[in-house]
Amino acid sequence: MTRSWVLDDIQPGDPDFWLLPPDDIDAAFAQLRREAPVTFHREVPISPGFPSGPGFWSVTRHSDVKTVGRHPETFSSVSGVVLGEQTPDFDEFFESMISLDPPQHTRLRTLIQRGFTPRAVRHLEDHVRDRARRVIAAAAETGGGDFVELFAAPFPLQIICEMMGIPPEDERRMFELTNVILGPSDPDFNVDFNQFLRDTKELFDYAIDLAKDRLKHPRDDIATTLIQAEVDGERLTLEEFARFTILLVIAGNDTTRTALSHGMRLLTEHPDQRQLWMDNFAEIAPTAVDEIVRVGTPTLHMRRRAVEDTEISGQAIKAGDKVVMWYYSANRDESAIDCPETFDLRRKSDHVGFGGGGAHFCIGAPLARRELAVMFEELFKTVPDLEITGPPEMLRSNFIHGIKHLPCEFSPTSLSTE
Repeated sequence: MTRSWVLDDIQPGDPDFWLLPPDDIDAAFAQLRREAPVTFHREVPISPGFPSGPGFWSVTRHSDVKTVGRHPETFSSVSGVVLGEQTPDFDEFFESMISLDPPQHTRLRTLIQRGFTPRAVRHLEDHVRDRARRVIAAAAETGGGDFVELFAAPFPLQIICEMMGIPPEDERRMFELTNVILGPSDPDFNVDFNQFLRDTKELFDYAIDLAKDRLKHPRDDIATTLIQAEVDGERLTLEEFARFTILLVIAGNDTTRTALSHGMRLLTEHPDQRQLWMDNFAEIAPTAVDEIVRVGTPTLHMRRRAVEDTEISGQAIKAGDKVVMWYYSANRDESAIDCPETFDLRRKSDHVGFGGGGAHFCIGAPLARRELAVMFEELFKTVPDLEITGPPEMLRSNFIHGIKHLPCEFSPTSLSTE
């Protein structure tokens, strides 16, 4: 039975909130959208030692989320994009373009865009498909196990590492560091703030070394493209390259991993939609991928800070206040999306799974969409009877809608990795 909520009990900033049954979470946000679409919530430290502030404004309606996201002159990214306070040592590693406003953001995005143009993504097509086939072949004989470990986690991580020229022997450490940075509030990855910073610095230093190597020894990889890209005589500094590498390894890995896991769960729960896609793959793929991202919403929120006194839907917001855009809620807003509770692979929706538009729309969205389409196509071809056989074990996080483990079964088959 779906929980009946009292408004004061709804605390989306608490990582434990996201371990509740999905129907209860959906009911909480539906109530906020109806009764308090812009409401103040307290902050909860995500883990011991992590800094937190006095509270934040939750923005839950689709239209308001897009308004906040598209007006950096009023709602700034500079002070950080996640709920907690960002200390100077935190900013040293994470002050990438995602936490900058125009024109600084525009400069970085223009440089980095060189590696993520539609042409560049098309160039990666064979590489993405080959990697999908190799990942599936490596798991095909098992007949089942953990979908995340077998398919969802290795696929995007291997693609990102190969794109950046990170050697296979370093992939495991990249995986470990990614889990710590994305899941510090989860008991499986729980670390104190100092360890979190040490692990982040390890990835930062790795990226600095990678950049120095590509300056001396250019290769056919995105690391070389990025470090040597030049616009109006400007290039990325080593530190800017390192911060973007952290963003790419984390965000580029997580969005696809999380969407793949939610997607396979949803396709198992809705066999009619699965069959529809399998029967009309190319036709359905563009809307199917976006529907999976809408429902799965890999990134639960992004945060801004008001730079001046303003208001959102009649609610006064003071300069300096934190404002949190709950993408998860906006993607379920009945006023913007017809029957949002229905999983419909033919749906064309203005979802915010890649951000609400504007300057900070996800630069890697074309690549993520292609990865998802290719992986599902190869799964349908190779292990067409793959099904999820149990409930997901969710990541304890107020930022990532992650699935840690997801049991699956399929008929084992032997495939060559050549």
